[in-house]
Amino acid sequence: AKLLNTRQTQKNKERPLKRQSQVDIKEEHYSKCQACARRIQKYITRKLGEDWIFLVLLGLVMALVSWGMDYASAKSLQAYKWMYKELHPNIPMQYLAWVTYPLVLILFAAIFCHLVSPQAVGSGIPELKTIMRGVVLKEYLTLKAFVAKVVGLTAGLGSGLPVGKEGPFVHIASICAAVLSKFMSIFCGVYENVHRQLELLVAACAVGVGCCFGAPLGGVLFSIEVTSTYFAVRNYWRGFFAATFSAFIFRVLAVWNKDAVTITALFRTNFRMDFPFDLQELPAFAVIGICSGFLGAFFVYLNRQVVLCIRRHTALSQFLTKYRLIYPGVISFLIATVTFPPGFGQFMAGELMPREAISSLFDNYTWAKHTGDPQILGKSAAWIHPKVSVFIIILLFFLMKFWMSVIATTMPIPCGGFMPVFVLGAAFGRLIGEIMASLFPDGILFDGIVYKILPGGYAVIGAAALTGAVSHTVSTAVICFELTGQISHILPMMVAVILANMVAQSLQPSLYDSIIQVKKLPYLPDLGWNHISKYNVFVEDIMVQDVKFVSSNCKYRDLQTLLQSTTVKTLPLVDSPETMILLGSVERSELQALLQRHISPERRRCLNREMQQKLAEAPYNGHSKGSGATPPKLKHESFAYVDEDEDTDEKAEVRGKRRDFIKTSDSPSFLCQIDAWEQEELNKDVCFDCCCIDPSPFQLVERTSLHKTHTLFSLLGLSHAYITSMGKLRGVLALEELQKAIEGSTRSGVRLRPPLASFRDTNRTSISSEKISQATQAWNQQDSCMVAAQNAADLGTESPLPPYSHSPQPSHLHDEGEGLYSNYATDTDLEEMELTGPVAEDISDILKDISLRSTDLYEDEDEDEDVPL
Repeated sequence: AKLLNTRQTQKNKERPLKRQSQVDIKEEHYSKCQACARRIQKYITRKLGEDWIFLVLLGLVMALVSWGMDYASAKSLQAYKWMYKELHPNIPMQYLAWVTYPLVLILFAAIFCHLVSPQAVGSGIPELKTIMRGVVLKEYLTLKAFVAKVVGLTAGLGSGLPVGKEGPFVHIASICAAVLSKFMSIFCGVYENVHRQLELLVAACAVGVGCCFGAPLGGVLFSIEVTSTYFAVRNYWRGFFAATFSAFIFRVLAVWNKDAVTITALFRTNFRMDFPFDLQELPAFAVIGICSGFLGAFFVYLNRQVVLCIRRHTALSQFLTKYRLIYPGVISFLIATVTFPPGFGQFMAGELMPREAISSLFDNYTWAKHTGDPQILGKSAAWIHPKVSVFIIILLFFLMKFWMSVIATTMPIPCGGFMPVFVLGAAFGRLIGEIMASLFPDGILFDGIVYKILPGGYAVIGAAALTGAVSHTVSTAVICFELTGQISHILPMMVAVILANMVAQSLQPSLYDSIIQVKKLPYLPDLGWNHISKYNVFVEDIMVQDVKFVSSNCKYRDLQTLLQSTTVKTLPLVDSPETMILLGSVERSELQALLQRHISPERRRCLNREMQQKLAEAPYNGHSKGSGATPPKLKHESFAYVDEDEDTDEKAEVRGKRRDFIKTSDSPSFLCQIDAWEQEELNKDVCFDCCCIDPSPFQLVERTSLHKTHTLFSLLGLSHAYITSMGKLRGVLALEELQKAIEGSTRSGVRLRPPLASFRDTNRTSISSEKISQATQAWNQQDSCMVAAQNAADLGTESPLPPYSHSPQPSHLHDEGEGLYSNYATDTDLEEMELTGPVAEDISDILKDISLRSTDLYEDEDEDEDVPL
């Protein structure tokens, strides 16, 4: 308010009191119009930078991309089918066309992704899950990755192989959000904020699923379950708004292209609504859920073993890396050969493409009872064979598609696992439904009315249960409701999905977490339900004690040595190596820039110009005073400041000196002089004034439990935390150490404390016969000596404890309880003294009591065992 009043006062003073001419009037009108135009521009810019504009653009772009991809892949599959049918009489030519078409598309997708952006390979959800945890993965959210992902995925979907669209589409939507954020930062600078971009990625994940299936509600819930450990509710409306708008545009485009009559569900079903199922069918639905849990865990296990098997064999891995097209080519050839309709494909409905298979599995007919012409079933006629039972065909379809989906999702192309697993679950549920329909051919009697069993409802429940088991999500039930357009089977579907999740989560990680483990991405695993040790393991047990740090009084040479010997991205800044008081943290890039600026040629030339100005001014100053002073004698170091690019004309004496300097620049000794200057500059103290320092890095105390540490790292997206005690830096805990501790694979092993250790610590008794390390003992002795010595020096008393020395004294190991208690007691009592603030006479007495008490403790130790101090 003061600034505004000051500016208004200045404007009033500058404004003329009277209009002297028409020119002044015109200028005033012009300035008013200009100010009005600026206000309008600011208003428009502010409105364009709002969230809803960004979300509308994101939804519109993703709907267009999704529809365009579906249109291109549908036309590709039509050409595939047309080519196969046109060669009908000639079986060998049909086989050649059936195998060659997907082979060419898959090889094109593989080579295109390899040349344009290798980061586009795979699903994309595991990498996105890692990015949303705060880890930076290079080249994953770039325009090149977007192009490679879209082109490769379109080719993969058009081949007819069991590859999914949902996972890659989440990645594509995230890339769109990242690119749009850079564009929107022109209008509003808030989009440049890293935390803001992560919030928008949450909405992008929901858009990816929403426009993929036309399921906005399930898309939002699925994206939250898959990518977020903790979700900020403020992002909820963004996800729903963008996903709803994107799904609406996606379905409107389908109506515009005459693919649908009106806006309907993607796989619309027509189950009866009055009585869709009987309570006596619930055990069958529960069996579907339990079996889907085991099958989902087995799918994840097989998928991981296929990748690990290739990586373990070094020769095979090197061969496939050198000849990248062999692996996808062999898999495409094998799958196309098995599904060839006149061959083995006739026994497993091989002619059906993935979407056709889903539509037929969800229909209302009971295939086991069908005895007429199978052609009246439409696409479902592929499941009817004159010589083979429909149960055998569905079973063969499930078994063959199971291993096909496992190996197809490992190909180096953009592919997801959701849709292949969705088809598998629908087939398994349909198999159970056909069995139930054959066991109860007349239906189920309820209240005097017989209701027929609907195998299509079992297929929907199986699809939701198996996808939920593989992805460890419950929102697949909501996705199925939106895909089918009916909510009639909500109760049995929720029962099956929950049971499938209970079984699968107890056996294997989710498919996305499994890929994270295989790729060794820096992601924090979840703690188990019954992980009791998470409360008994503390930060001091798993932290890294040998911390590389920067001190505020260090030299540039120390900084150079530190940067050359370490590769960490962030370094702690301490007061001094003696006190180790944590002042903040500094990025490695900041330290590198600081060092480069200090010894840069630009700074050397600037100092050279300043020296030349002093040399030029020295004769004039001397003669003006009449003292006849001679120019200052040149030192050897001044040769280092020579700037070979400058040669100005001055007095004859100065010109001669500069010529001498320039001659030295041509001599070999000039480089040595520059090196001498750099060495002299490296010996100076570091100035942190122009360096960005984080004054409040995240800190933990040594007694923080593993459970609380895991919660904080997951909630805040931390990559590391510093361990401090009373402001002193004790160690550092990075994401890698925490991950190893959770997995139980720390190098030294996680030391479990007894359950009553804290209780015994409070009663000041010995904990156990475990020994602490020599480094920890040295830390404790050093701290106790320093605290007592410093307080005694401040109070003018003599400390009875031995003085601190830089060289550690040899000592035996004390019992953990006694060693820790002696230091703990001294530090705690000193802390209480500072808080209560007693009079000066009492302070010296208390200090003596503390010192005597700590000395008595050491004397008691000497009585038990010979421990020299």
